[in-house]
Amino acid sequence: MKKSICLYFQVHQPNRLRLYRFFDIGKDSHYYDDFANRTILRRVAQKCYLPMNALLLEQIEAHKGAFKVAFSISGSVLEQFDRYAPEVIESFRKLAQTGCVEFLSETYYHSLASLASESEFKHQVLKHKEAIEHYFGVTPKAFRNTELIYSDAIGEMVYEMGFKTMLTEGAKHVLGWKSPNFVYNCANASGLKLLLKNSALSDDIAFRFSDRGWQDWPLTGEKYLAWLKAAGQDEEIINLFMDYETFGEHQKASSGIFEFMRFLPEVVLADGEFEFVTPSQATKKHRSVGDLDVFDPISWADEERDVTAWLGNELQNDAFNKLNDQVEKLAILDDEALWSDYGHLQESDHFYYMCTKFFSDGAVHKYFNPYDTPYEAFINYMNVLSDFILRVDDAISVSDVNFAPAKQVKAPAKKTAKAAAKTAKKAAPAKKPVAKKAPAKKAAKK
Repeated sequence: MKKSICLYFQVHQPNRLRLYRFFDIGKDSHYYDDFANRTILRRVAQKCYLPMNALLLEQIEAHKGAFKVAFSISGSVLEQFDRYAPEVIESFRKLAQTGCVEFLSETYYHSLASLASESEFKHQVLKHKEAIEHYFGVTPKAFRNTELIYSDAIGEMVYEMGFKTMLTEGAKHVLGWKSPNFVYNCANASGLKLLLKNSALSDDIAFRFSDRGWQDWPLTGEKYLAWLKAAGQDEEIINLFMDYETFGEHQKASSGIFEFMRFLPEVVLADGEFEFVTPSQATKKHRSVGDLDVFDPISWADEERDVTAWLGNELQNDAFNKLNDQVEKLAILDDEALWSDYGHLQESDHFYYMCTKFFSDGAVHKYFNPYDTPYEAFINYMNVLSDFILRVDDAISVSDVNFAPAKQVKAPAKKTAKAAAKTAKKAAPAKKPVAKKAPAKKAAKK
């Protein structure tokens, strides 16, 4: 039996917040920097999404289906594609029609919901599933959580939603002496098989490819194949997981990254030792070699491979907790505009911008970051959140419902992805509070 290579790409762009000052609170509830979102989305589409999609389609056709890849595309970026670059959606549809591309399920808003609320997490996964069915006509069978975040408890929730395959990080502190080049299963749900990222080989492409100071520069297809064969000599599968923006954005076209990816499938397939598989194919082909015990959440971020990139300091935790404290009131109100803003304010990027771990991972955290410091990110976010909370409280005060916090309130069904797609081309909701008054707690001044 041939060994396997599983290529997976993450596609996501957040809804960036505009400069939102203290004096905007209660006066202007449009939170998003539409100009920046459009500019960045269009730029990355021209540099990465469109040329790379064309390259992958070319390779799939050239190798008559022997070349396969997988994508997870967040709902947030799908909305932006619909609004600013519909041609990108069409290029992904062409890939879907080949039958050689698997589209994975994830949280609609690329959020940290799996760490906060089981009901919100499951709602977003369902919303995302509907979006993928709407845009590409396929139903996701495998799951990939935001930033590959995983734990035994999260795996159990994912399995309960019907998934049999999940992707995560091959974190060294979890694996110990074990290799990421096998299929494992969730310790809490043996029916859920896990594919683990081979960090070294993935990062050779994603981070080191254009580094002329790297001792192995330049990276060629033949050299990379030799590494694949050495890594998988007695093992079964090599999972190469990376951001799609690696191609043309993080690694510029001038670095030769597109030529490398055009040549790699030919080199690998001609050798005959490996075959390309999608995640679902991988877990059908390979048996699990045992449980993977992950008590605390892991991710693919930073050296620590944990969740401290998003929830590692007081700023992040304060913002995260205040946002999630609103869910019971939102469930009572069931207001479409408020639910939409709540979803976009959950995007993990907002918390990533507040990360103070720059001393070890500065270059990574600064890319696509609109703020000069994490403190500016926190202040801007909290000003927005103060206005959002004011809107929620004002809506509660004029509603017929007397709000009394309950132990647990199950959020009612929110707007489906199909309905959301019809209004995706419109700007984000910009509704003002019902009644203007000073916020209950004074926000940090900018």
